[in-house]
Amino acid sequence: MMRTRALVLLTLAMTLAVAGGASARVLRVGTYHGIKGQYTTVQAAVRAAHAGDWILIGPGDYKTSPRAISAPSGHSDVPAAVLITKARLHIRGMNRNSVIVDGTKPGSATCSRATGAQNFGRAVRGGKPSGVNGLMVFKASDVSIENLTACNFLGGSQSAGNEIWWNGGDGSGKIGGYGFYGGYLSTTSTYLKSQSKAGEFSAAQYGVFSSNWSGGTWDHIYASNFNDSGFYIGACQQVCNQTLNHGRAQYNALGYSGTNSGGRLLIENSEFDHNEDGFDTNSQNADEPAPQNGACPAGVKPPVAGAPTCWVFFHNYVHDNNNPNVPAAGSAAQGPVGTGMSVAGARNDTIMGNTFTHNNAWGLVLVPYPDSGGPCDGGTVGGLGAGSCLFDIWGTHVIDNRFASNGGYGHPSNGDFQTINIQPGHQGFCYSGNRELGGGPLSPASTQSAQTLNANCGNSAAPAGATDPAFLSEVTCDAQAGANPPAACPTGGYPRVTKIVMHALPRQPTMKQPCRGVPGNPWCSRRHAARA
Repeated sequence: MMRTRALVLLTLAMTLAVAGGASARVLRVGTYHGIKGQYTTVQAAVRAAHAGDWILIGPGDYKTSPRAISAPSGHSDVPAAVLITKARLHIRGMNRNSVIVDGTKPGSATCSRATGAQNFGRAVRGGKPSGVNGLMVFKASDVSIENLTACNFLGGSQSAGNEIWWNGGDGSGKIGGYGFYGGYLSTTSTYLKSQSKAGEFSAAQYGVFSSNWSGGTWDHIYASNFNDSGFYIGACQQVCNQTLNHGRAQYNALGYSGTNSGGRLLIENSEFDHNEDGFDTNSQNADEPAPQNGACPAGVKPPVAGAPTCWVFFHNYVHDNNNPNVPAAGSAAQGPVGTGMSVAGARNDTIMGNTFTHNNAWGLVLVPYPDSGGPCDGGTVGGLGAGSCLFDIWGTHVIDNRFASNGGYGHPSNGDFQTINIQPGHQGFCYSGNRELGGGPLSPASTQSAQTLNANCGNSAAPAGATDPAFLSEVTCDAQAGANPPAACPTGGYPRVTKIVMHALPRQPTMKQPCRGVPGNPWCSRRHAARA
């Protein structure tokens, strides 16, 4: 009896293994080590794939004809070159630097900066171009994209300009996607067209982007030359459950932007440098629902031991964010130049164990976010006058960070970190264990005194008012925020754009074994896998 049962179990196991192997096919795009795949375009392979399949992409410059741009059914406002709507697909390039999903037109040079090479999308809304997204995962859970570069997908009159986007329902106010993985990804743009009086006319907006999504990890990702932010996580209903690890963002308006992103969210081991503003998380009347709140949902523990909240910025290097000569548009252009990290209108975040150096205005600022219009969820209607929506800031913990050589512009409030809140009575801020590298006091003097007064990390209510009387006017002027920003700052000027520079994409580390985990296929035989 036992032998018969064992035989039945073994037979069942073998049957399931064969069925599982048969269901996970490998579709190959392009050519790799002289072996041709079945498809010449990424979109053709995606269209032919079933949920759970693998798509491998050989080295090459994969462009999309303007006629081949597609959008999800019923969502024509999110056009994409590669539209992914099937769950559990695994899309992997065989080399991060030489597999390029390219927004420029067929026949042009790779990631060309020439105006005639750009694909501006279809004409909509009175003849205005729609713009195009690159690889867009639309409401398809557990899709992975790895080991490739995406470039030159430009913004327009529709929701576009994102190089790689996990889109769970842009503008819906709901979570529409669950789980993802993005690894060894590079994103950039070489193109910027501007008009002298009207500002930017066309540019790429975001590098790696997640919205209306819960659950996912980015690891080893890079972004440069974006007019909003290199990385973005937002509109995730306080259940983001996402991690950004080993990222680097350079030469963007904002290295990272996170609007209304809360609950469990971890940004760690990453570098933000040579942006206008290195890192920004905020509450805003966009990508609803607001506010950005890093408090732990019921039953959820912080992702880092010792962190008092679930939104954690941990072990990151934030330096030299003093660059006004970057593409910048919309509210992202109001990131105060020379600032390492801005926390604006956000609540209950933890900033722990990071290094902030050579940011010439401030290493870190904690400030309210003034907005206008509705619905003003989570904000104070009329908090700054009729028609305003004020998102004040409270409950943020600044713990065990290291600061050095910040505040080089030399204005009275410039230095390591500064705080201001407007509404009293909410949970106060906590500053504990922060220190100046090489010894000496934190700067300016008000920063050192703030840490002395608020070192116990208790739940005492915050008073209203700035830690430094000059800070509010200076940060407002640096950001050129408000309806009528002053032409000159009260204590002297901050750098303004002179000539925007689009920096070349540096080579990035590629996956050492791109065949790892892939079912058997001609590209991943033992001989070819060893040469990968």
